[in-house]
Formats: sequence, structure tokens, C-alpha cells
Amino acid sequence: MSIEAELRAKFDRWERNEKVFFAVLPYVLLSICTLITLVLPLWDVSLNLPVVLGLTAALALWTAGFHAHPRWRHSGPLTGLYYVGLIVLGASVVAVAPWYGIFTFIGYVHAFLLLKGAWRYAGVAATAVIQAASSTGGLARATVDAWLVLSLVIIVLAGAFFRFAELDDRRNHRQKRALAELHEANVKLEAALTENAGLHAQLLVQAREAGVQDERQRMAREIHDTLAQGLAGILTQLQAAEQHADRAEAWRRHVDNARNLARDSLTEARRTVHAVQPDVLAEARLPEAISDVTRRWSQVHRIDAVLTTTGDPRPMHADVEVTLLRAAQEALANVAKHARASRVGLTLSYMEDLVTLDVRDDGVGFELGARRAGDGGFGLAGMRQRVQRLAGRLDIESEPGGGTAISATVPAIPAGV
Repeated sequence: MSIEAELRAKFDRWERNEKVFFAVLPYVLLSICTLITLVLPLWDVSLNLPVVLGLTAALALWTAGFHAHPRWRHSGPLTGLYYVGLIVLGASVVAVAPWYGIFTFIGYVHAFLLLKGAWRYAGVAATAVIQAASSTGGLARATVDAWLVLSLVIIVLAGAFFRFAELDDRRNHRQKRALAELHEANVKLEAALTENAGLHAQLLVQAREAGVQDERQRMAREIHDTLAQGLAGILTQLQAAEQHADRAEAWRRHVDNARNLARDSLTEARRTVHAVQPDVLAEARLPEAISDVTRRWSQVHRIDAVLTTTGDPRPMHADVEVTLLRAAQEALANVAKHARASRVGLTLSYMEDLVTLDVRDDGVGFELGARRAGDGGFGLAGMRQRVQRLAGRLDIESEPGGGTAISATVPAIPAGV
């Protein structure tokens, strides 16, 4: 059990015991006074026993009648009427039987429990006056001076006690309210924790699904950039070799190109499975890697291709270099398949916050938005996914007969970050 729950249980138990005690107290005090009344005639035959017992019965009925209707406690006029009747009956019985001052102590209790504001202190003063009369032997025997002095003393003492009791009661109410607010806050916190646990589980599921989807897209891009392009290149070279079957030198060159493409594709496929960077990047910096890819592509396809590097070349994060290298490979592959170009220019630009790769050809171009025959549709989409995955941008410009320009721009994330 938490400390908050223990405190609330303690307060609740104290309140229950307090209610029982104050509910029984008037009858206990009245019983004591009645017992004295019944025993006293053995020594004092002048006691008017019927009057005392009648007033005792009236007090018992008056008190029981009021407390038998709990709703009356919430009615100011009824509560005030009950208290006035209690004081009048108490003063009457004390006038003829002073020991009933024992019972009139209940006036303090009921003033505190039933009355509010200044009426509470008025009840205290009235009870104190009756108590003073009881202490001086009753109204018939008390001297006025003694009665007034004792009344004043009891009023001051009782008033001070009531003031401290009010402060303590307010403190208890504040503690109860604080405990209730704490309990409400704990309930809300538990609900929030439960909701957060559900959201956390949901986020884990979404993260797993996103991770699976991201890995699928990565594998699709890598397969396209390695196996698909390699197989397409091999097929092109074998078709060219078939066309030059009567020319041994040309036939041998195309077959060697197909063999080299198959070997490179197999190496890249293995690296894709193990999610490591391309071989050319493992052995060289990005400008040299793109330059090597461009040179080999130019040799295979017999198309002039030149790489120009501007800015301050510096090592970039592996994802940045792989993205730009794959963009160069995809752009060159598209030129070989569709452009029928005679010249390709590549520009790798290092800026302060960005790195940009521009690929331009003088080929036939195409109409943006139109799907070209034989295009699987994943090349440019995969390139765009790679670039956007790094919060970069891919721009494509082309028109029929005007060549094509592709620009891939990514953040310049340094190596080691």
C-alpha cells in the first residue's frame, strides 16, 4: 500500500471513530448525571426528583430527535433551533441539579460540530455561562459576582481552545483535500502511464514495420543498382557480341565486358547482402570512386564521359557517399539505356553545407512525367528515395531532343558523425 493510501485510510478510520464517539457522548454524560440524580436523594431529600427526571427525559428526547434526522444538520434554522433548545433545557436542569453541568459540556461539542462562524462562539459563551453556574452550585446558590467572574474566565479559556481547534480542523481539511488531490493525480498518472505503455507498444510495432519497410526499400534499391543494372549490361554486351560474331576482336571485347560486369555485379550483390559500402568506396574517396565508375562505363559503352570536381573534396559520411555514387551509377545506366548520347558530363560540387552531383547528357531527352518504354520505373524512384532519406533533393530536367540533366543534392555530413 502506498503512503498516500495509508494516510487516507488513517484519516477515514479516525473520522469513523470520531463520529461514533460524539454520537454516543451525550447519552453517556446524561446517564452519569441520571445515576447521580437517583443516588443523591439518599442524602438530600429536598431534591425535586420528578422535575429533574422530567428534564432529563426531555434532554434525551430532544437530542435523539435531532440526531435521528441527519438531513436536519444541513439546515441552518433547524440546527440553530436545536441548539437553543439544548441550551435552554441544560440551563433549566442545572438550575435545580448543578451536577448536570457534566452533561452541558456537550454544548461545546455541538457548538463546534453544528454551528458556523460567530454563532459557534455564541454557543461557546452560552455553554460557559451554564458551566459557571454549575460550578458555583447552581443559579439558586451562586453569588452574582462569582458567577460572572467564573463565566468570563471559562468564556476566555473556551474561546481560546475553540480558536486552536478551528485552526487544527482547517489544517485537517486541507490535508484531506491535499490527499484527495494527490489521489486524483495518482489516478490520472496511472491512466497516463497505461496509455503511454499502449502508445509505446504501438510505436514499437510501427518502428518495426517502418524498419522492415525501410530494409525492403534498401534491398530493392541495392538490387536495382547492382544486379538489375549488371544483368542489363551483361545482356547488352552479349547482344553486341552476337552481332559481331564474325569479328573475333569485337566479339572478344564484348564477352570480356560481360564477364567483368558479371564479376562486379556478383561482388556488389554480396556486399548488398552484408550491408557494407561498395568496393570502390572502400578503396578510394568519393571523387576517385565516381571517376573510376565513369571511366569504366565510358570504356564499355564507347561514350565520352568526364567528371569534374569543384570545391574542397573531403571525406563524407558513408551514407552520403553511397547515395551520390549510386546516383551516378543510375544516371549513367539511364544514359546507356535511353539517351543515345555522345557525351556525358558529371560535376561533383563540395559546398559548405551541401554536396551536389550533376549529370548532363546530350541525348534525345524525354518528356517529364512520361514513362519510357523498357523502363521498370524503379531507377529514378530509387534514386529519389536514397536522396530524400538523407533530407536531400533530386531535380530532373529534360525535354525531347534537348538532353537530360539530373541533380542530386544532399547535406554535407562529415565522416565520423
